[in-house]
Amino acid sequence: MQAYILRRLLALVPTLIFASLIVFVIVRMVPGDVVDMMLSQNDISANALGRDQLMQTLGLDRPMWEQYFRWTGRILLHGDLGQSLWHGTPVLEMIMSRTPATFSLGFMALIVALSMAIPIGVYAAIRQDTAGDYIARSFSILMLAVPSFWLGTMVMVFPSIWWGWSPEVKYIPFFEDPVQHVKQMMVPAILLGLALSAITMRLTRTMMLEVLRQDYIRTAWAKGLNEWLVVTRHALRNALIPVVTLIGLQAPLLIGGAVVIEQIFVLPGMGLLLLDAVNQRDYPVITGVFLVVGVAVMLINLLVDLSYGLFDPKVRHR
Repeated sequence: MQAYILRRLLALVPTLIFASLIVFVIVRMVPGDVVDMMLSQNDISANALGRDQLMQTLGLDRPMWEQYFRWTGRILLHGDLGQSLWHGTPVLEMIMSRTPATFSLGFMALIVALSMAIPIGVYAAIRQDTAGDYIARSFSILMLAVPSFWLGTMVMVFPSIWWGWSPEVKYIPFFEDPVQHVKQMMVPAILLGLALSAITMRLTRTMMLEVLRQDYIRTAWAKGLNEWLVVTRHALRNALIPVVTLIGLQAPLLIGGAVVIEQIFVLPGMGLLLLDAVNQRDYPVITGVFLVVGVAVMLINLLVDLSYGLFDPKVRHR
């Protein structure tokens, strides 16, 4: 097991290098120049001298390959992701201050998605072609079709018009008031979880139907075992392996979907930080956020691979 984990961690290195190179180059190809934006906002004459001085101060006057190697060198040697071009604040400090909100939202959304998707998917499978099955499938299709940002906008607008209620917009950290934090995160987590639950629900139903047709399940029925025992102990455990894989693949959606949700509900997370950085062309912040998210996604997928042994005793990592 230790050797397998070590090999997987070493395999992350070239993946991270390749991903960081792509992000580093692409963000600098986005239309709009951060130097021009700074010159216009600070009312500085955009002459050649002023522009050259600002580029030299920001370190943007060097070739792109040199900027990349200097950036990666600081990360490897000092763990330094650079500083914001606009605020001069260390990027790692900015990301760490925004991480709790994003991970709290993502964790709660994942709990909401799984608590809905797995029970409904299992019920739809064991009651195939009944009214409950049709309702479950229709609900999953509806959640796939309706975007979470539209639901978020509706939740923000219509309850305030009809009942004078709107979600709390002042962020409350978890360790400051856990109860109020959970209450504040509940609505955006449900909206984000609904979008994630749809495809998980359909896959759970499909895999349960496939497992329920296996010979060992027929043998369990023939022995007269209780339905709950057959479904939970024999069928569900084997059906969850592809579902766990899907959960790992949905990890990027928790960050990507959080960008819009955090914007709507004014949550100070990494999604909102990334959106502001893109609007300002703050290159170090953009690349830093993508790098941190990439590492988190890779580690989550590693945990998913390790969890296979819990569901299938035949899986052994060597």
